Amino acid sequence: MDHCLYYQAHVNRKDCWFLVGILRSFENMTFDRTLDKEKSIFEFYVPVAMKDYFEALLAFFMSENIIYWYREMANRLLIDNACL
Repeated sequence: MDHCLYYQAHVNRKDCWFLVGILRSFENMTFDRTLDKEKSIFEFYVPVAMKDYFEALLAFFMSENIIYWYREMANRLLIDNACL
C-alpha cells in the first residue's frame, strides 16, 4: 500500500481560512489539519501524484506571505506506528 507524503507549514494566522479554502477546492490534492493551533502549524497529507501541484501552490503561498515556511517530512503516522 502506498502512503501519502507528509508536509508541515507555518501559516500566517490571518490567512488560514484562505489557504484551507484554496487547497480544498482542488479535489484529492491534500488532507489538511491544524497540528499546533497556537503556533499556526498545519500538516498536510499529499498523494504522491499531487506532489508537484501541491508544492507549486505552496511556493505561491510563500511568495504572497500566506505561509512562512514549509517542509516535507517523514509521515508521522508511519513513524508512530499509528496506522499499523
